[in-house]
Amino acid sequence: MTKQKAFTKEFEAEAVRLAQTSGRTRRETAENLGVGLSTLTRWLSRSRDREIDAPDPKRSEDMATEIKRLRRENEILRQERDILKRATAFFAREGSR
Repeated sequence: MTKQKAFTKEFEAEAVRLAQTSGRTRRETAENLGVGLSTLTRWLSRSRDREIDAPDPKRSEDMATEIKRLRRENEILRQERDILKRATAFFAREGSR
């Protein structure tokens, strides 16, 4: 039976960052770092769980700003759609006269 390697939290965090940003597959990233694919997958899962449990405050702020912008944009689009519906109905009535 083989003994498991012990990796530092810093190494794990860097591996997760590389897996998320490098553009390479998980398998390639794992091979380059010398860790098993299942280990890297477990680290990524753990990282996602931590992000869900305690999101980064700056990221939450950015998301709140984005949600506010999107809601404003949705309201404008709804208004434009309603105007176009009314215009379509108006011109349909005018054309039938």
